[in-house]
Amino acid sequence: MNRKQIGIIVAVAMIIVGAIFYFLAGDKNKNVKQIQINGTPQQTVPANSGDVSPISGLTCDNWNKRSFAVMQPADVAARPLAGLSQADMVVEMVAVYGSITRLMGVYGCNTPEEVGSLRSARHDFVHLAKSFDSIYVHWGRADIEEFKNVLNSGIIDDMNCNNDAGKSAGQYCFRKEAEGNMRGVDTGYAKFTSLLEGAKAFGYSTENKFLGYPHQTEAAFDQRPNGGNLRVAYAKPFDVEYDYDKESNSYFRTWGGVADTDRNNKQKIAPKNVVVMIADAAPIKVGEQYANIQIGDPWFDQNDSGSAFFYMNGQQYKGAWKKDKSKIDSKLFFFDETGQEIKFVPGQIWVDIIDPGQALRWTPAA
Repeated sequence: MNRKQIGIIVAVAMIIVGAIFYFLAGDKNKNVKQIQINGTPQQTVPANSGDVSPISGLTCDNWNKRSFAVMQPADVAARPLAGLSQADMVVEMVAVYGSITRLMGVYGCNTPEEVGSLRSARHDFVHLAKSFDSIYVHWGRADIEEFKNVLNSGIIDDMNCNNDAGKSAGQYCFRKEAEGNMRGVDTGYAKFTSLLEGAKAFGYSTENKFLGYPHQTEAAFDQRPNGGNLRVAYAKPFDVEYDYDKESNSYFRTWGGVADTDRNNKQKIAPKNVVVMIADAAPIKVGEQYANIQIGDPWFDQNDSGSAFFYMNGQQYKGAWKKDKSKIDSKLFFFDETGQEIKFVPGQIWVDIIDPGQALRWTPAA
């Protein structure tokens, strides 16, 4: 092998290493300045006025109806998922440490005819569902004894389609015929008319008590940038990207390199707001695959605040999140760098929660 050939091999190797660093390392979120949140944040009045969703800030007939927080998978075989384009909020985070993510769609203003796939409950989502005053819908649960006791305690109004813990709700869910690469676990679905029927049968309140998030007016068209790309480096194939679209003032979501769409209506998943929360993650206990994310749950967590990045109107903003771990129903707060509560653009809010070791990269428009 001559010197020229060696030089070419070295150059190619450097390009590959650089590409890996670029896509997997991205911005170093470990060194983000921590915003100081003094005391425990409180909210005593609704964040919005008028007949609008407390989460999305959009006008709707169901603005004061209680929401449903529905567990949905990230597994490739289950994609595309049904219903997510109509969720007021979606929360996405690691469920298996260092690997598989899971999602929770919060449906209030709009209730899709069909939602699915439905998957099992995870403890990190329960207190978030409680904070939104949601009815928690899932198909089974993580096989952790302490978590089973939590669901069986009645601490949250839940509907378990698998009938193995909590409030048995199998009669309100169904299995559908597998499509494409679907596995058996991917075939669990529910009609929202049935979920509403089940909630009524269980005696759950239908009136919303969540005070909501404040909102701002959308940026005028001529004040929006021409583009921008956000990459959130979950392990492949769970990695996601968001491409800012000036026309709609939203972020088109790509999942594992494929455009993310709603199985129901074929619409692109395009939240108006994206939040990236930084929170420590680790196996919930030695030898256990399930992850515990330090986001202020009252069972396993020591930390209940951290750094955050916010994407709206085509811009990136830095700030912080806070959730009081002493109260299961405490609100998940979002703050800017001055300590003031973030005002979202009216529309869907998508929350991605990552470990400090994972990367995010925002590339603004040229």
